[in-house]
This record gives sequence, structure tokens and C-alpha cells, in this order.
Amino acid sequence: MSVQHAPKPDNVAAVLKVFGVLETLVDARRASLADIAQRAMTSKATAYRLLQTMIDLGYVEQDEETEKYSLTLKLFSLGARTLSGHADLMRVADRAMGVLSRATGESINLGVMDERENRVAYIHKYDSAYNLSMQSPLGKRNPLHSTSLGKALLAWRDLKEVHERLERMHFDKSAPNTITDPAVLLEQLHRIREDGYAEEVEESEAGVRCMAVPVLDHLGRSIAAISISFPLFRFDPARKPDYVKLLKTAGHEASIGLGFPG
Repeated sequence: MSVQHAPKPDNVAAVLKVFGVLETLVDARRASLADIAQRAMTSKATAYRLLQTMIDLGYVEQDEETEKYSLTLKLFSLGARTLSGHADLMRVADRAMGVLSRATGESINLGVMDERENRVAYIHKYDSAYNLSMQSPLGKRNPLHSTSLGKALLAWRDLKEVHERLERMHFDKSAPNTITDPAVLLEQLHRIREDGYAEEVEESEAGVRCMAVPVLDHLGRSIAAISISFPLFRFDPARKPDYVKLLKTAGHEASIGLGFPG
């Protein structure tokens, strides 16, 4: 007997279309009505109605010459207000990240867990001092299993929670060394907890190596993670102990700032 899926209610379908349009504009920056309709998988008439409503609300604008649509800063202000809920985290992490940035010159990132989708979201960063560097746009979300930030977040969570998350994760391969076996990741998480830091070498992106430490709350639970990202050719193995020491100090100081007893 075939299983029939109930159609989505009209209001749910409408919300999905709204977010389809928004995500298209986030990815494309500027797009024509035809492109938006195609990428949001809706008709041009529906996309036009949605866009006009978003223009009226101040979230979208249209260029008079090209007739292309783009997002206004109003949507950014919503995200900024959301981040203000992490004000204490941002304050203590920024201080520690600044020290890391000055000491290494490499890209420094702060990530938090997207609890619903099992991804790490980048919420703060220091760009590299070098022309050739790793770029992680704010708001970007990467899988937990293939990033040092994600591993650091997972390793300092309750084991029961970790198992539940692993069951829901998709172990897609995105780079030469991406972990695709949950058992391998679980074993690695135990070692990360013992070592006090996480790392990945070409697991998220070819040619990239990253190291990360958790930021812990007063209960010793990870609420964020701080990472250093290197192009492989610029990583100096002889300096690895220095990088680890710098990272651990940064994570410890940020954690102490949030009430972790140490």
C-alpha cells in the first residue's frame, strides 16, 4: 500500500514561499523576478506579490534601472537584535579572539550550535591579516561533523545528547577527509575532550586546516566555540603547541567570563 503525504496547509505553503524568496535574495544579493521565482520554486505572479509585500514592509527594494530586487538593511537589523541576546558571549569572546588574531594573523571565528539543524552558525569573526585566507561569512552554517567548531561544541555536551544528535545527522562528504562514520566521530569526540581542543584537516574544505576550543557556561556545557583557520600551506607544524596553548587560553578566559568555575 502506498503512503500518501497530506498536502501542506495553504498558510504553511505561503510561509515556505516567503522564506524561499528571502533565501534566494540572501544568496543572490540581487536578482530578477524570473530568477527569484525559479529559485524559490514558485510562479512569477506569486513571487511578484510576495516581493511587493516585502517592499511595503521595508525588507526588500527594487532598483529602478535594472528592476532587480535586493534585501534592505531591515532584515540585518533583525539579525543584529537576535545577536544582542548573546551580548555577554560576544563581549568576552571578542577580547579572547582579538588576542588570537594579533598572535597568529589568521582567521578567527566564533560559532554557536544551531540546535535544530545540527549545524554550527558563525556569529563573529576576525579576518586574516593575509591576502590569501579562509573566509567564513557571518551567518554561514556548516555541518557539525566536518568542522573543528562543530566538534568542539559536541565534545562538551552530555553523551546522551551527543548520541541523539548523531542519529539525526547526515554525514555528507564535502572534502577529502570528511568523517562519514558516526562511530569514528564519536571516538574522536572522546579524544577531543581529553586533549582539550578539536581540529580538522581538509574535512570541511580542501586545503584548509582548523583548530577550535569550546566556550563553556557555568555548568561546563559548551555554548560556543572559537577557532583558528589556516590554509594548509601556511600551517607550521612546529608551532602547533603554541597554537593549542593560545586557543586553550582564549577558550578558558571566555568561559571564565561567562561564569565557568575553571
